[in-house]
Amino acid sequence: MSGKKKFGTFTGVFTPSILTILGVIMYLRMGWVVGNAGLLGSIMIIVLAHVISVSTGLSVSSISTDKKVGPGGIYYILSRSMGIPIGGAIGIALYVGTALSIALYLIGFAESFNSYLGFETNINGLRISGSIALLVLTAIALISTSFALKTQFFILIAIVVSLFSIFIGTSDYIPEVLETVTQPNSIPMEVLFAVFFPAVTGFTAGIAMSGDLDNPKKAIPNGTITAIAVGFIVYIVLAVFLYYKIDAEVLKSDYNILMKIALFAPAVVAGIWGATLSSALGGILGGPRILQAMSIDKITPKFFGKGKGKNDEPVNALLMVFVIAQLGVLIGELDVIARIVSMFYLSAYGFINLSFFLESWANPDFQPTFKIKKWIGLLGFIACFGVMFKLDALAMFASIAIILGIYIWLQHKQIALMTGDVWLSVWKKIVANGLQKIESKPTEMSNQWNPNIILFSGESEHRTYLVELGKTLAGRTGIVTNFKLILDKESTMPLPKSNQIVKEEYFEKIGVFARQIKVNNIYKGIEDIASIFGFSGVDPNTIMMGWPKGLENSEEYSEMTQKLLYLDYNLLYLDFDRQKKFGNYQTIDLWWRETDSKNAEMMLNIARFIIQSPKWSKTVIRVLFVNNSNIESEIIENNILNLVDDIRVKVETKIINNAVEQIPFYELIGKYSGTTDLTLLGIPNFNINKQAQFVIKTNELFHSIGSTLMVKASENFNEINLDIEINIEKDVELD
Repeated sequence: MSGKKKFGTFTGVFTPSILTILGVIMYLRMGWVVGNAGLLGSIMIIVLAHVISVSTGLSVSSISTDKKVGPGGIYYILSRSMGIPIGGAIGIALYVGTALSIALYLIGFAESFNSYLGFETNINGLRISGSIALLVLTAIALISTSFALKTQFFILIAIVVSLFSIFIGTSDYIPEVLETVTQPNSIPMEVLFAVFFPAVTGFTAGIAMSGDLDNPKKAIPNGTITAIAVGFIVYIVLAVFLYYKIDAEVLKSDYNILMKIALFAPAVVAGIWGATLSSALGGILGGPRILQAMSIDKITPKFFGKGKGKNDEPVNALLMVFVIAQLGVLIGELDVIARIVSMFYLSAYGFINLSFFLESWANPDFQPTFKIKKWIGLLGFIACFGVMFKLDALAMFASIAIILGIYIWLQHKQIALMTGDVWLSVWKKIVANGLQKIESKPTEMSNQWNPNIILFSGESEHRTYLVELGKTLAGRTGIVTNFKLILDKESTMPLPKSNQIVKEEYFEKIGVFARQIKVNNIYKGIEDIASIFGFSGVDPNTIMMGWPKGLENSEEYSEMTQKLLYLDYNLLYLDFDRQKKFGNYQTIDLWWRETDSKNAEMMLNIARFIIQSPKWSKTVIRVLFVNNSNIESEIIENNILNLVDDIRVKVETKIINNAVEQIPFYELIGKYSGTTDLTLLGIPNFNINKQAQFVIKTNELFHSIGSTLMVKASENFNEINLDIEINIEKDVELD
């Protein structure tokens, strides 16, 4: 909505994240961890926790920059990237973890509040104070999200002041003996880690506000990584300070020691209360948004998807978060709640990291602007489940079972889950079910082209360039099958099946399948292959061959073209410049006609795949638009850039105003693309009787430009609408 309040990196992501990171654990349990673990043990705990938080933060930041980000935080990001089933499974785990973390912060607040004011500090006293605080914070969230976020700045200042007060405080508790590692009578390291780990989960507080961010693709990576880095520095410095300044036995027994050593105790009290309450408030704001987003996607009941007000505040979802948080408050023991929260977050983070790893490893369409190495996700996955196994193996297996159960349930709501048994059976089943799944999906118009190319490279000396370009267009997962047609008008017997498979080192090296068949007519052979070749689930969708020089008057070629158009293939014809070849692989020109919307989308997809190739990685892509209608260039340019952004291709634009001069289209191409390494040009719709005229004029064009890829998109591509009024006074397609 236009009136919706949006927040930037600092307000929307960094501040809620850092306030949650520097929260209840830092004030009330950091000393206890240092006292039991010693300096080296504490640093190991902090570093291991941050290996998980950093890898997860990097993974989710990378995923968030691949596609548009809407409300629902990590759930929305993963569901749009990996699909509803995995996004929903992880989203539910994160949602429950977020709701329970509210209880963690409020019980921490209650410990400090009751102790400082002299109220009962037993479990019932903590339950009462925590419940009252939950009611107050829920009321604040209902009143205004903007107001809730603005209070964070004052709390951040209070935390900074409290830390300074602690660091320059009294030296009455300096230890006589320094123990660098945990002692035999201390709490086990896995318990210490489980209690500490919620301290580093705060970065999800900012991500959960994704729907309220002005520019989430920029704000989420910048705010998240900065908050994690600042939190890591503070915890390391604080651990060293506590180790040298306070006796270990005091740290073990006194949860309020930071107040006692501070130069100004009320500042620490303000920091504790502000941090715990703001962290809880962050969960109260973020948790409902996750539930609301899942409900909108029909994962959870639709009741929780309804919002109120111009900002669509998730009031119904907030009530459910309140219930779960209240159940957590009734547990009443901070350490117990912390361990439960740790297991939820660890399991969710493990699958987030795994999702990123699989996405970056297997998906050719995964092109985030925030790029990291895929092994970071694998490291995070291993770390999460390794820690979970050490903490509580039974809980780990239970959490995995629950998340997989949710995944399978959500998958069954769409299409049955692929599965398998032993190794050979696994691969056979995956292939079979995968092909069935692809086959069962309806053909939808999409800007995500997944090329499956039939290539006729011929026997020319430059065929390697045509094959190379075909493989480049297919990307990492597309299929290219090159056909060699052997003309034999005498024999009616085909080649044996074993002889039809071409085993050439060149094809195997670049990953192209190769076949050869006998035909008694080249054009009829191409028609037959186009009509019958393919395998269920991976049917070819694109025909690629050299440009038909010298065939402009061939009736057989004309009939073949009609057949290919009728079959609705994408058609690619390469006119290869034997002298220039592909030049320096540094420039691509994409010519966008006013009446060429389907071809334009396909050409953008082609450019997107080409620049993934190492040879073309430094390519500059220009989109050239001939403005024959006297429309403001800025309007056209902005519309093009908005559409290109959705396809995730970085381009330069050039609007050629041609309303007055009316220079022929091909003349403009020769003028502007004469030195371009590869020119992409759409084949317009024309009466097949004009094919010869079109080929002749196009051949003349090729004398003035370098290698050119002619493109004719199938009906599966979208009509790209530039939202401009165009006036076509004559047929400019063949001029």
